[in-house]
Amino acid sequence: MLGSDLKQSLAKNGEGNGKRGSNISNIGNIKDEEAMQSDESDSGIGLCGWLLTAISWGVVVVTLPFSLCVCFKVVQEYERAVIFRLGRLLSGGSRGPGIFFVLPCIESYQKVDLRTITLGVPPQEVLTKDSVTVSVDAVVYYRVSNATVSVANVENAHHSTRLLAQTTLRNILGTKNLHEILSDRESISGSMQTVLDEATTAWGIKVERVEIKDARLPVQLQRAMAAEAEAAREARAKVIAAEGEQKASRALREASEVIAESSAALQLRYLQTLNSISAEKNSTIIFPLPIDLITHLLNGKGEKTEKPEKPKDE
Repeated sequence: MLGSDLKQSLAKNGEGNGKRGSNISNIGNIKDEEAMQSDESDSGIGLCGWLLTAISWGVVVVTLPFSLCVCFKVVQEYERAVIFRLGRLLSGGSRGPGIFFVLPCIESYQKVDLRTITLGVPPQEVLTKDSVTVSVDAVVYYRVSNATVSVANVENAHHSTRLLAQTTLRNILGTKNLHEILSDRESISGSMQTVLDEATTAWGIKVERVEIKDARLPVQLQRAMAAEAEAAREARAKVIAAEGEQKASRALREASEVIAESSAALQLRYLQTLNSISAEKNSTIIFPLPIDLITHLLNGKGEKTEKPEKPKDE
């Protein structure tokens, strides 16, 4: 009995909750329908608008065929026309390319170019993360992806994109060190493109590419960096020269050991030196002297110096 009572109470509660949920959903649907009806009433042009439209059509019919020259417009393949009737956007989005019809007096249109635009960001004085002042300029390539949004959501999409590119360039470079700006330009360009593309999507703008054009350093900093680089190059040159002299001394020591093992090797080296000197076209006169003669002379002088003195007679 208790189980059956519990089941009945749960069933009643479920039915009540279901009824409450259905009532809430019905209320939500009613509110949505009311909102849609209010939007439809707001989007209408009203009685006055319909009256002005009828008058405009009457003017077109009365002034035929001269009115056709005013009513028919042409946009190029790379252009789109955003039409406003009594200050409201026409349904269906932008018109073009080709011929489209515009009612006189009550409709106006604005042409939008869809081609890629090259925007040169002027040089920006930026203080880097390591407190160095750098002047950096960039190039931004963008295009209008949605003509209607670019006209209706922002006053001047091109001017806004220009100002946003300048601000974004300063903000991103302010978080980088000087060596990162000079060496890692691709990552800076990629991050700048991502930020610009996310911000300009609501304006109907698509940023295709961003490139860092040039980075100018102060003259004093350029001189200091040049002096540092020159000192580093001189230090490397001295180290290389010292290593070369060390290797040459080792080679000479090995050569002297080889020559000391054979007496004829020195004579051959002497003749090779004479050959290399005589090959040059100069006025040097060479008198070859045998090394054996020099060695005998040196040995004779050594014997004279080494002879002991005769003892004096008492």
